[in-house]
Amino acid sequence: MTAISRRQLLAGSSALAVTLNGILHSAPGFAATPFRLPELPPMPDLAPARPEESVDMADPSEWAETKLSFPIADGPFGSSWPEIEKAYPDKGTEWLREAKFGIWVHFGPQAAGNSGDWYAKYMYDPTGRWGNKAYDNHVRNFGHPSEVGYKDILKDWNPTNLHPDTLVDLYKKAGAKFLLVQGVHHDNYDNWDSKYQKWNSVNIGPKRDLLGEWVTAARQAGLKYGVTFHHEYTWWWWQTAFGADTTGPKAGVPYDGHLTEADGKGTWWEGLDPRMLYTVNLREYRGLDTRWAPARGIFQNHEKYAEWYATWWAYRIMDVIENYDPDFIYTDGDSQNPYTGEKSGTGAKNDAASRVIAHYYNRTKARRNTVDTFSVIKFKKPTKGLVTTEEGGFPEGIKREQPWIGEVPIGDWFYGPGFIYEASSVIRYVLETASRDGASAVCIPMRPDGSLDPECLSLLSEVGEWMALNGEGIYGSSAWRVLGEGEMIDGKLKVARKGALGVRQHSVSFDQRDFRFTQGRDGAVYAFCLVVPEAGTRLTIRSLADDGTDKVKSVHLLGRDRQPKWKHTSDGLTIEVPRNHGHSITMSFRIVTT
Repeated sequence: MTAISRRQLLAGSSALAVTLNGILHSAPGFAATPFRLPELPPMPDLAPARPEESVDMADPSEWAETKLSFPIADGPFGSSWPEIEKAYPDKGTEWLREAKFGIWVHFGPQAAGNSGDWYAKYMYDPTGRWGNKAYDNHVRNFGHPSEVGYKDILKDWNPTNLHPDTLVDLYKKAGAKFLLVQGVHHDNYDNWDSKYQKWNSVNIGPKRDLLGEWVTAARQAGLKYGVTFHHEYTWWWWQTAFGADTTGPKAGVPYDGHLTEADGKGTWWEGLDPRMLYTVNLREYRGLDTRWAPARGIFQNHEKYAEWYATWWAYRIMDVIENYDPDFIYTDGDSQNPYTGEKSGTGAKNDAASRVIAHYYNRTKARRNTVDTFSVIKFKKPTKGLVTTEEGGFPEGIKREQPWIGEVPIGDWFYGPGFIYEASSVIRYVLETASRDGASAVCIPMRPDGSLDPECLSLLSEVGEWMALNGEGIYGSSAWRVLGEGEMIDGKLKVARKGALGVRQHSVSFDQRDFRFTQGRDGAVYAFCLVVPEAGTRLTIRSLADDGTDKVKSVHLLGRDRQPKWKHTSDGLTIEVPRNHGHSITMSFRIVTT
């Protein structure tokens, strides 16, 4: 699908709808009675903006949570967290452990800036959190943001070399078993045929249902997939667009966040409301960090707008649930829950998240006659039915109390020039997460036109070769009793560096003492040496010392039928590295004990 959307196709032909559903939705129950998506009420009237930084935010600890009333599907899941936990099955997240490794499709029009993550926000900030790269790039490549705003980037963005079917084939060959596909980032632009957001990829820019294309490719390849939603941040994230340069020839000339729908008459965006892209001016609140994020507080002068926005947030997720049937949904944030008044949930306090998730599981149950989907809320305390993430890193120790995904980008979350592509960094990140009982998802940077750098193609090929040889110690694995051993630095195990994969991660030096462990489906221990020593080197795994309990029965180097020479003593398990072993980056052993 390219020129027209899935929604248009389904509306046009019942026979085509059956065929397309067969491609997109492998679950036989997808033809269950559709849920009638509600209409979004109009945006409430807003009071005139007050002077900047003239209003204190209310204290969220003293603010009651609003109980929203938007409709959700009937079913066994009630809309409170206790009701969700009670109804959620014990094995609803089981497939994630089996899949273990995925690719993060973090792609949208912000890639057009060639400036890394949060380009849309920082193109309006001459000083910027990390300097003025995004602003300078925007002025040089497109024009001043008072004249060419982000809305104009959307109009012209067209990733003509984006071919999800080809990319999914590459990702599958690299060993990926699932995808995270970006539905909407903080920029408020929906990458699908959105019922509730006219600023979307079918109406503006590529005129393609990008999400639909990824879903079709994933289903045809037999991969699980989830859709990610980052618009919890959005209603305060855009505050830079309401500013202006403070120096230079454009000082005081407003950026385009201030525009109204009436201003669009006679322009390319006539009939589109800029408030539905940039949201509304909240700069009256004291403590609202326009460059980064507010720490906490309730926007008490915008209570009705907050309820409306949270409803809009929910409806867009429900639209995707109904029309794309994802295997999981993902909400971005760094609070315990969307809309808490804390961190990314600043500004409001309501139960939108639990209502949406209850709706999701009820729809899954109706379609699939089981609940094998899950929801990701980053950083939420362990809650049955929820998966959490470790962004850009991994926990210090083994984390078994809640399923989790380690997520990391190569270079940055959106494309920029000069990224370092090293398969060893990706593989060691996979090992750091698997040894701690987590799954991992790696963001592959796509250029503005949707293509990959040649070095990135080579990286995917190397990772695929490694996973083909070593995957039995990753897929379906659990953490062993210890995560690893090796060199100690200040009393702690030396590990791969956290953060986006680049020079810092590749520069970490490991040696033959450094191991990570997993436990396979059948109970065997998998020991991954983080380097490949020369033939004849004797490796000693001290965590497998003979203490009179577990005895080593066999040792196999993955990819070889014959056992290497080994000896089990009170000092550890010693293994001699054989010749012509065929391993690169790491060396992996399957160890059976009695």
